Amino acid sequence: MNQEAERTVDLLVVGGGINGAGVARDAAGRGLSVLLCEKDDLAEGTSSRSGKYIHGGLRYLEYYEFRLVREALIEREVLLAAAPHIVWPLRLILPHSPEQRPRWLIRLGLFLYDNLGGRKRLPGSRAVNLRTAPEGAPLRDAFRKGFEYADCWVDDSRLVVLNAVDAARLGAEVATRTACVSARREQGLWHATLRDETSGKLRSVRARALVNTAGPWVEQVLGNVAGVNTRRRVRLVKGSHIILRRWWQGDHGYVLQNADRRLIFVNPYFEDLALVGTTDIPFDGQAEEVAIDSGEVDYLLAVLNRYFETDLKPQDVLADYSGVRPLFDDDESKNASAVTRDYELELDGGPDRAPILSAFGGKITTYRKLAEAALERLQPYFPEMRAGWTAGAPLPGGDIPNADFEGWLAGFCAAHPWLPKSLARHYGRAYGTEASRMLQGAQALEDLGRHFGGLLYEREVRWLHEREWARTADDILARRTKHGLFLDEVERDALAEWLQFKAAA
Repeated sequence: MNQEAERTVDLLVVGGGINGAGVARDAAGRGLSVLLCEKDDLAEGTSSRSGKYIHGGLRYLEYYEFRLVREALIEREVLLAAAPHIVWPLRLILPHSPEQRPRWLIRLGLFLYDNLGGRKRLPGSRAVNLRTAPEGAPLRDAFRKGFEYADCWVDDSRLVVLNAVDAARLGAEVATRTACVSARREQGLWHATLRDETSGKLRSVRARALVNTAGPWVEQVLGNVAGVNTRRRVRLVKGSHIILRRWWQGDHGYVLQNADRRLIFVNPYFEDLALVGTTDIPFDGQAEEVAIDSGEVDYLLAVLNRYFETDLKPQDVLADYSGVRPLFDDDESKNASAVTRDYELELDGGPDRAPILSAFGGKITTYRKLAEAALERLQPYFPEMRAGWTAGAPLPGGDIPNADFEGWLAGFCAAHPWLPKSLARHYGRAYGTEASRMLQGAQALEDLGRHFGGLLYEREVRWLHEREWARTADDILARRTKHGLFLDEVERDALAEWLQFKAAA
């Protein structure tokens, strides 16, 4: 096999999920040279298979994780301002089920939730009479009282991609489908071998520091790739979601208390779908092979049918997805739901030993703080590194005045009157202010090129291929967009063929 000559960078980041993309962006903005490598596609693992929430974690209060909840609530405000096109408020209705938690405990939890994180943009919680409020209409009569509070919805995989896009804008190299197969210390540097997973071609890279954000594979990168021992462990937990036709009116979601004390989230998804999850099951298989099982489907449907006037069955499930969450294992006695969602950073290095920093655990809401903390730990090795900067910086497309997405969208629609409203909203939600650049020169629907089905046109496909590292149909249909939910098999195959032709050209 051919092997390219070595390049030297300040930081080699291994893993292109939310933490890796966040570290790469922050580091590049501080003036470091950065190479981010990901063995698959960006966000292909855990980071595209979340519950799609930016939230403090209401139930973490029961485990006294006040610092984590406070940090996450503060970050909720930061991300609302930084990316209002892919992060937006969501009202949640929590029916009271006295068998699980008394009302006073829920009131106390919501009071803390309202006040721990310096809430600015979101409304506070309130009690709801479900017998008279429209939100109670689809619920069974047994649930007469409840609460309303607010959190934020996020397009999780686009959050990853936009961090990577911004990292590249700032000078980072983003190498998808590129595995780090070995790394060794030599003369104060890391000497790493990267393999292009498409061609098999090898390249060598030298780095002053290595950051391991491999998620479920963090221990594998430490031990098998870098040859570094650690006592820290991650506990792998499978979380599965199902997608159904929506059975209630309104743009709000529901939070359901189950008998096992878990909270199940039921959210509006696109115009007429519902996203329901998640399960929490210990997982000891290969993370690449994770999939929902029938027991998880039955579990989620049973919770729905307990609360709602529904009779949902497995055949009502339109789609599903599963992910493996790599939780920091700080106490092996805890059940999966109780394992902390906090993160832990481990630094291995010294005056004559190039550092490797590994991230264990974490949650999508706090990825930016994790990145800041990681670079603070690496500061002694990079005294020239600039200070943190991401707290007030919008993500690509997020520079919307006053974070007023609907106001901005009205202006976008007026500037592009030929766009159907549904397509304009999709472009606005996915790309924010960058949508105008994507549509530059287009004056009519025909200017968008080939129509692949649903809301997917060639103009968007080319944008994703050329600017966001999309190479396969799934890269586009399952991660950078969710068009795959609305295209049939023939249409998906046609897109795959077009991309293959593009790659061969």
